[in-house]
Amino acid sequence: HRLSIFDRQPFRLYIFPKYYYIFVIANKLCKVFFFFYCMQHVLFPGEIVVNEVNFVRKCINNENGHDDLWGKLICTNFKVSFIPQEDPPKQNAHLSHLLLAEHDVALTCLDQVVTVNDAKGKKKVLGSNQKLKFNPTELILYCKDLRIIRFCFDEAGPESAKKVCLAIAHYAHPADLHLLFGFEYQGRRYHERKENTNGKKTQIITTPVYDCPSDWDREIKRTGATEWRVCSINERYNVSQSLPEYIVVPASLADQDLRQFANCYSDNRIPLWCWNHPNGSALVRMCNVADPIAQKKFEQRIFNAITKSHPTCSEVIKLDLEKSLPNILDIQSAFCKFRQSCVIDPFEESEERWFSFVITEEEDRDLNCAVSSLVQLMLDPHYRSLSGFQSLVQKEWVMAGHRFLDRCNHLKRNDKEECPLFLLFLDCVWQMINQYPAAFEFTETYLTVLSDSMWIPVHGTFLFNSCLQRTQHLTEFAKTKAIPPGEDQSVYFPPVWEWSQQFSAKEQTLFNNPMYVGKSVARVQNGEVKTFKRTKKAYSASVKGSPASVVNGLRDGEGTLSRRVSFMSELKPEFSSVKDVVESPSERFFRDWFSRPFDQQGLLLPLLLPSHIAVWKLFFLRWVPEACIPKGGTVTAYHKLCQLVDEIEMLQCQLKHYKGPSPCITPEPSPCKPHSVQRRMYFNACSADESPSLPDFLTSSFPFTPVGNLCRRSTLGTPITKFLNGAKIWLSTETLNDTV
Repeated sequence: HRLSIFDRQPFRLYIFPKYYYIFVIANKLCKVFFFFYCMQHVLFPGEIVVNEVNFVRKCINNENGHDDLWGKLICTNFKVSFIPQEDPPKQNAHLSHLLLAEHDVALTCLDQVVTVNDAKGKKKVLGSNQKLKFNPTELILYCKDLRIIRFCFDEAGPESAKKVCLAIAHYAHPADLHLLFGFEYQGRRYHERKENTNGKKTQIITTPVYDCPSDWDREIKRTGATEWRVCSINERYNVSQSLPEYIVVPASLADQDLRQFANCYSDNRIPLWCWNHPNGSALVRMCNVADPIAQKKFEQRIFNAITKSHPTCSEVIKLDLEKSLPNILDIQSAFCKFRQSCVIDPFEESEERWFSFVITEEEDRDLNCAVSSLVQLMLDPHYRSLSGFQSLVQKEWVMAGHRFLDRCNHLKRNDKEECPLFLLFLDCVWQMINQYPAAFEFTETYLTVLSDSMWIPVHGTFLFNSCLQRTQHLTEFAKTKAIPPGEDQSVYFPPVWEWSQQFSAKEQTLFNNPMYVGKSVARVQNGEVKTFKRTKKAYSASVKGSPASVVNGLRDGEGTLSRRVSFMSELKPEFSSVKDVVESPSERFFRDWFSRPFDQQGLLLPLLLPSHIAVWKLFFLRWVPEACIPKGGTVTAYHKLCQLVDEIEMLQCQLKHYKGPSPCITPEPSPCKPHSVQRRMYFNACSADESPSLPDFLTSSFPFTPVGNLCRRSTLGTPITKFLNGAKIWLSTETLNDTV
């Protein structure tokens, strides 16, 4: 009997009726023993179990509770884990995390820990070192990735339930940054890796982190910024504590002048070069001058140096973001309202702000990061590749001193400092991907995973407010963990760009966009792979009348010339063909740009009318079961496109190895079947005997699963109901026939 249970083989037991009660007792005993046998929890290096409680019910279906899971709730110094008593239904494909299981939540991802006692009608939001005067019957976890997870303690011991709730609340509010799990985890991994490799590096990160002059030199050469140089006056953070040690400044400015100018800026933040346009224009970000009297004097000298760097000595255009964009409190308030209602508010943008040469902000560490990044994303196709986008985030957010520790509120110290600025930026990037699906190498899955990575404290990218703070904490951390001085810090606290920490090579292929059109397209001629580069002559006027839904990477005919003209007529009535109206430079620019054929590797201008702005459904609605559409959503197109691209790449591989005809042998292409792990696409090409239908496991929330993530007690009577009533429209508007 015992062996048959643990081997999970079917068994049959015959007993006499008078011994039935003995069987019942024995059966319950076996179930209890089997329950504890299954409750095994795998711990990572440095992870310890703080508290746990058995016989917990995780709410899956709020209506009847038939699908609820029973299991064990565990709190460690890293995460909250729920281990089901029975194995959940096996899924054919979903995003499997190497650090977090399907029912795990990292402690840094918890926004609120709420306990409920239904009998007494009490509800309490728990914080660190707080007391709980009642025995909780429910635990509700509000997560920063928009999950709302609910546990019930119907059969659990009341004292055990109370202890695990207090433990979760306590460890979710660490008193010090070093108490985050990442420090203990990476310290243990460092020593284990050093023992196994004798101190040698085993992985190379291709994304530049801009912590050395060579990274900046390569970026200067790539953008052609010949009149700019790498400056090292901030080595050891002697000038500014929030800037990186190496910055790019005009070549005409001496170091002594920069030291003098620094005293006038907030936190001594010298104006920071971001990027150069091929025509010589530079994008520079800066904070406001603290002294109004010195503002005009020093700003003018800096502006003169920027002007000298331009080939035609064009004058500097200055844009003050504080006057044109909302502050962080407004953004946080808007995000909270949006999260509650799942209805997007109209948000108008002025086109002129996208084309400034200098953008200013009080501290140059918040909205400057978002605006400067979006400008470069629209102008430079390099940043639309996966590696280029990662270098953009590293350069404009991490090294520029965005306050990730405060804005993400990892330590739960000041809610007023919290603001989803980085999420706002990722949403803007998604809007552009949605409008130009062939211009970006990465997918919305990648953007979603990148956002989720902010709440996993095992890498240093999103943990610190500045490079100096990172250096100080890692130096203290190295002393605590007995790491020799001078060791490369990235060895034991790597950036998030080392995706192998979180995902396998197969799952990282979900980041690849099958529709991406890069700088060049490979072709085979006479058995040799050559490169075909597109030119402006490659575009023809036939694009204007193309009936396809996706033309040159734009959805729903937005790339056609007629639609572009009509769009400009709506956006700017002055853009009509009336010649008597005097056009401003910006109006003339828009008219000329929208009259040209679209170039995937050229300038990208987002469409800003309310009808063009969409809800990022994969991020905001992935945990809502009511919004999950089986075999619907953009994944239907993604599935077919991956298979098509995979088949094309296999054919290209066969053509590459084709040796050509010989006098005595019939020409046959050489077989080329790369291993599935080595393929670039997540979905591989179907064989001749396979069905072309969509797999049953594909839903609009793929590769995420909404199982066990309760949106709210009921959607009836809430603002989301009206929105979800139109969910069936997504299936008809985003299927393969309408998208491809």
